Amino acid sequence: MAADPARMTSASAELRADALHNRERILEAARALFAARGLDVPMATVARHAGVGVATLYRRFPTRDALMTTVFADQLATCVATIDEAQAAPDPWQSFCAVIERLCATNVVDRGFATAFLTGFPGAVDFERERVRAERRFAALAQRAKDAGQLRKDFDRTDLTLVLMANSGIHATSNEAALAASRRLAALLLQSFRADAAAAAPPLPPPAPLGLYHLPVSPGPAGQG
Repeated sequence: MAADPARMTSASAELRADALHNRERILEAARALFAARGLDVPMATVARHAGVGVATLYRRFPTRDALMTTVFADQLATCVATIDEAQAAPDPWQSFCAVIERLCATNVVDRGFATAFLTGFPGAVDFERERVRAERRFAALAQRAKDAGQLRKDFDRTDLTLVLMANSGIHATSNEAALAASRRLAALLLQSFRADAAAAAPPLPPPAPLGLYHLPVSPGPAGQG
């Protein structure tokens, strides 16, 4: 008996819809877990929170890097857009401040994003291209503020890593409290970055031996699998 083409087409469509649904559940679970706990969350934990089997997870995302770059692609695009908008603004100092404040705010409510932003993923060509573009645009933004005499001349690009390391240490009972703490920390740091603050203070120690890929992965709370 010949197979019914209409029935086969319907079954194929259902399988595609089910696969797409599973993919979205995985991404939703991974996004929430990375935001809350950082990038050390086991893949099995992601699968369990998504309500799928580990084999299904690995069929959709063969590696952790593949999952992370997909999860953070939209946020990276937002980050790049933020820097691009800042470059177009007329005041170099206000542009520099806006980017620092936005990165800190994103970092404090999403524990995984800063690590993904500051970590290289050579196998993810599109993601890596955008990440490198964001890094270069930020460096150009900082240089513009220096050239305008507003940002201290000894600000180093590794200081961005230090900013995000300090910001990552903020822990609060709610996103609102964390954001308030992050805004205050960013304001304190930005005041110290001003050229006039540098002129009235002793020279800084040399830049820390940190590249833009040294932001540590934050482990999740003990006992949460």
